[in-house]
Amino acid sequence: MTRRIFCKVLLVVVAILGLLALSNVLLAQGNSENAFEHVREVQERNTERLMAMDGVEGTAIGSNPNARLSVLVLLERPGVGGIPQELEGVPVHPVVTGKIYALKPPTNKPGRPPKEPEEPIDPTARFDRPVPIGVSTGHPNITAGTIGCRVTNGTNVYALSNNHVYADENLSNIGDNVLQPGAYDGGAASADTIGTLEAFVNIDFNGNNNTVDAAIALCSEGTLGNATPSDGYGMPKSETAIAYINQPVKKYGRTTGLTKGRVYAISATVDVGYDSGVARFVNQIIITPGGFSAGGDSGSLIVVDGKGRNKADDRKPVGLLFAGSDFITIANPIDDVLGAFNMAIDGK
Repeated sequence: MTRRIFCKVLLVVVAILGLLALSNVLLAQGNSENAFEHVREVQERNTERLMAMDGVEGTAIGSNPNARLSVLVLLERPGVGGIPQELEGVPVHPVVTGKIYALKPPTNKPGRPPKEPEEPIDPTARFDRPVPIGVSTGHPNITAGTIGCRVTNGTNVYALSNNHVYADENLSNIGDNVLQPGAYDGGAASADTIGTLEAFVNIDFNGNNNTVDAAIALCSEGTLGNATPSDGYGMPKSETAIAYINQPVKKYGRTTGLTKGRVYAISATVDVGYDSGVARFVNQIIITPGGFSAGGDSGSLIVVDGKGRNKADDRKPVGLLFAGSDFITIANPIDDVLGAFNMAIDGK
């Protein structure tokens, strides 16, 4: 083989290798659906190993500081060692979230800051019937959570919230009373009963994967409305939306009222602490900033904060809030919740 032919062959080989390398980068970091699926597959293959490490609370898919699609590793504390910089060519970004818990009210009831110039609305108070969504509620044996929204099967209407709000972490019985406000906020049966526990998805505390923390209570249009108080976002839409990274969202809850944030990560696998133990949840949504929710906001409906090109999606439900830390909020995808009960949002 002459030197000229050898050089031509070498150039062809280099070009082919370059194209292969470029195609791999585009696959992992491009804007196609295949790019996300590739990162998700890498996340799934490595999550068990990562979460077996001390100080790792979960994994998710989000963006790193360079705006590259990455596997996020959720850490209990700073300084957790052994986190790789990449997995199978996909960047890894460690994020300190603290431990993640089901969001229950604090042991002391804080005062709410006054809102000017309107008279402040207190979501922990007792409301005239039909009660709005987004306010204090709960099983008589728990402290208090939030009414997410009104759902329907086409015949009856139900209040949607969490298992740990309406079913006391699997410990309640179908037909038990559901209160507004919750017992922590002064509610008592039967004067404050708005409905009865109809169904809940069992939470597995034995190491198996969970997808939703959800329960419904049979109510009536006379006891339960389908819009927030006047200082909230109003009535949610019946059509739902799928969460995506950096999506603007808002919620109205028992403790923090109306707050706004963004979807920080999706496809999250997280370990969540409850009174009954630790439960692992998969395919969850992570929202920031930390002030988006607090204890007692569990059960809140998270909806799209429509503005600009997202205006048409305003108030489309995205998730059901159930857990978090000082830095993040965790939500179940709303379609998974509704599918568990074969229900639809009773909204616009």
